[in-house]
Amino acid sequence: MTRPPKIPVSVLVVIHRLDGQVLLIERAQPAGFWQSVTGSIDFEGEPLAAAARREVAEETGITGGELVDWQLSNVYEIYPVWRHRYAPGVTHNTEHVFGLTVPAGTPVALNPREHRAACWLPWREAADRCFSPSNAEAILQLPRFVTLA
Repeated sequence: MTRPPKIPVSVLVVIHRLDGQVLLIERAQPAGFWQSVTGSIDFEGEPLAAAARREVAEETGITGGELVDWQLSNVYEIYPVWRHRYAPGVTHNTEHVFGLTVPAGTPVALNPREHRAACWLPWREAADRCFSPSNAEAILQLPRFVTLA
């Protein structure tokens, strides 16, 4: 069965606690690629907040927390390794940034098909570990949107 091409509109969700710890997850392939939760909308017109909640639940098992649309977006070139998932000629994606505040102790259950490890890091350290520049920049915006303890 052939999947339809991915839609080049996605969400990036910075999952964090009020103590400034940010959740990063390591992609299964390629290993060593640490990131926040990301994912494309499933269908034209899917509300971005719904896509953000869905992706967080699929990738981490987290279903609660306070989701906030940071009203930030990035347009970036799709990495060649993943470009085959999109329609021919699609080279760029628009990513919409959200923050999700969760309490300390929130359990994380990774989808092993997508991710191999998770860790909580101080927000600046998390930004340094991200492979994606737009993800790192989103994490660095955390103090603009949240009063950290």
